[in-house]
Amino acid sequence: MKRLLSIMVGMSLLGSGGALASEPIQLSLTPDIALHGETVPIRGLSLNIWGENPQEGLALGIVNGSTGSSAGISLAFLLNYADSYTGVIMAPVNYVSGDFLGWQNGAVNYTEGSMRGLQSGLVNYAGKLTGLQFGFLNYAESAENGVQIGLVNIIPDNQWFTELPDALAPGMVLINWRF
Repeated sequence: MKRLLSIMVGMSLLGSGGALASEPIQLSLTPDIALHGETVPIRGLSLNIWGENPQEGLALGIVNGSTGSSAGISLAFLLNYADSYTGVIMAPVNYVSGDFLGWQNGAVNYTEGSMRGLQSGLVNYAGKLTGLQFGFLNYAESAENGVQIGLVNIIPDNQWFTELPDALAPGMVLINWRF
């Protein structure tokens, strides 16, 4: 009887919170061919050929996708993409459609929303920069407190040398900023 009661309690807990339950590990060939469905949050380790889950932990793979508000470390051989992310993402191409907080490192780093932290790569793009872009080409639609170091540095909101020392210019070689 105790065993039956325990099973019933366990099943009721799973039934009431199953959509919010997280898993400690994900193994994924594609988002549809995986240990857990793509809506299941992973709080632990994800090993992916191509994975796509809400995540808090370490994701290792060829293509890592993080949905919702995710956090941790995401290391990919080709591509990292996320809705919003807090942490470290490293791959040849890193793309965040929302906000990013942390460090993006890759050949191309692209954050559509607010990028707070460090982008280091050949080409860096931020919708709104608060932090540092270090690369060959750095572009920020706008900047609150940001510095760009690279061969080409563009912040279109800046005026040509009229806001010194708070802002330098819309485009500069070697360094540009806005505070």
